[in-house]
Amino acid sequence: MTTTPAATLAGSVLTEPAPAKVNLYLHVVGRRPDGYHLLDSLVAFADDGDLLEVAPADDLRFTVSGPFAAEIPTGDDNLAVRAAVALAAAAGRPPAAAIRLDKRLPVASGIGGGSADAAAVLRALVRLWNVRLGEDALAALALALGADVPMCLQRRPVFVGGIGEQITTAPLLPACGLVLVNPRAPLPTPAVFKARTGSFSAPARFAAPPADAAALAGLLAQRSNDLAAPAMALMPAVGNVLAALATAPGVMLARMSGSGATCFGLCADRAAARAAAATLAVGHPDWWVSASGF
Repeated sequence: MTTTPAATLAGSVLTEPAPAKVNLYLHVVGRRPDGYHLLDSLVAFADDGDLLEVAPADDLRFTVSGPFAAEIPTGDDNLAVRAAVALAAAAGRPPAAAIRLDKRLPVASGIGGGSADAAAVLRALVRLWNVRLGEDALAALALALGADVPMCLQRRPVFVGGIGEQITTAPLLPACGLVLVNPRAPLPTPAVFKARTGSFSAPARFAAPPADAAALAGLLAQRSNDLAAPAMALMPAVGNVLAALATAPGVMLARMSGSGATCFGLCADRAAARAAAATLAVGHPDWWVSASGF
């Protein structure tokens, strides 16, 4: 067996994590003539996520398991399948691989599930197929799949600009606990952006690494998620989740991630996140609640 920080190759099966993307803040800073919104966001990647396995095959096969498998399309419209086809075309080879997705994250939930899955497929198949594709070419391929896919390729804290394609390494972030909560309802991203009104925000990046989780929470409290208001207008349950997180023990900051409906609570460490998650799970058994960290 050989290992890398991102994946494990056991025999002929390559396992690749697809961690949840968490927008620690998200400012909408403008809008292009074609209607796409311009963003400034700090993105981190949680311990929680989906899991991909790829293996050699004579053709392209895609199967899904896991708690949210029933909500995932398995045909050509699946972003992970499209990623495999696009990479094969770029590499000049047939798209032959057996891909299995263990779907652990809620669907259309603002934590990059589909984009993270596509990015994980790209990372895994680059290794499985021994693809020699430059970093810029791979990033361009990822962007063609979706605005969130390039950032999900990184799997490390980054500042994101443009529509998601402008990626800059963020300062080192302290280890933190995270509670991820979703009311088990999908919230389509286009609808949230369409519902956004008002002026645009300014970028809000910072250069100095926060000393600890409390310092990071203080920095984030000076920033916001500009999509939270339209998301709550479309789905009031998001507001309920944020209110519950804000009063959970050990939570220093409660915020929505991405376009929702998943929200997160920032905690000092993973033990505090587990305690908060346990309290929330008891009080709201119909919600998806997960203790995590980064």
